[in-house]
Amino acid sequence: MTIAEVSDVLVWGTATAYLIAMILFTVNLVSGRGALADSTTEAQVKTSDRRRAKSLGMARSVVQLGVLLQLAAIITRGIAAGRAPWANMYEFTLVGSFVAIVAFLIVAYWKGVWFIGAPVTGIATAFLGVGLTQWHVVADGVQPALQSYWLILHVGIAVSGAGIFTVGMVLTVLQLLRDSYDRAFEAASAGQAPREAEVIAAGSAAAGSTWDDKPSRLVTVQIEDEAPAVPANAGILRWRWLSALPSPSTLEVTSFRVNSIAFVLWTFVLITGAVWAEDAWGRYWQWDPKEVWSFVVWVVYAAYLHARATNRWTGRRAAYLVIAGYACLIFNFTGVNLLFNGKHSYSGL
Repeated sequence: MTIAEVSDVLVWGTATAYLIAMILFTVNLVSGRGALADSTTEAQVKTSDRRRAKSLGMARSVVQLGVLLQLAAIITRGIAAGRAPWANMYEFTLVGSFVAIVAFLIVAYWKGVWFIGAPVTGIATAFLGVGLTQWHVVADGVQPALQSYWLILHVGIAVSGAGIFTVGMVLTVLQLLRDSYDRAFEAASAGQAPREAEVIAAGSAAAGSTWDDKPSRLVTVQIEDEAPAVPANAGILRWRWLSALPSPSTLEVTSFRVNSIAFVLWTFVLITGAVWAEDAWGRYWQWDPKEVWSFVVWVVYAAYLHARATNRWTGRRAAYLVIAGYACLIFNFTGVNLLFNGKHSYSGL
């Protein structure tokens, strides 16, 4: 077995580990107290807490195993190719998903946001699966234009920025889900007078300060009027595991911080790309499709950060800009490489 084949086996092992971790993170998320019915007994609550703690511990261990496997896969890929292992779409996917997982672990250990583990590992698994089945190419050298130290700097920063943007996008999607849940619950509560109205608060998240993985608290408030409950409540309660998440404002702040870090890196991507272009082709800017879409990504995220920092756009409107920016990023990575011919057509396909 060659070193390149060893790398491929390690990537398959990584994808399997992330898939298992995603399942465990999902079990941990949906089995919190916020997802329990109000008729749940104390014994059932304790059982749920034990299951949740066990699933989280297992998920942490499995995702860390996946990180080690993926790091080994990246190193062996670089050895097999004799260069930095991020010169085509497959390798960009391999390293980008690695950065996303590492960024998730750093933020999770720092702020306790383990609830983003399921979507982040799910995205990493999906990208690795597509990379292995659709974008995989033989480990080989690169064309002369890429034989430069700028490959390590420029593309390495781009991969890192894309991975961190992924974590910011996940936080934003969860912000939108939690906000939609809160709005639906408030609307249903306003349209009825039930015998018992459930008030769901995710620990101190209602105050916007919860960063840990503490289970939610379910408080029951007695109301005298005994009007029947709105049928739509059944649909709302199916999603009440979202109450285990921090408040939308807390998720928004976290997403803003993560995207700010990624934006700084992406700014360096544009700067180093221009310098490399002048060195390789004699011009800083050539309106190449990859250059244009990289700039579009920068503009969208710059608009988001400016609008959010000045409080002109907050909440859902700012979140939609994050989604738009990430969509542009994915198109820049996939669509531009596959649909356009240019100086950056290095997909290897």
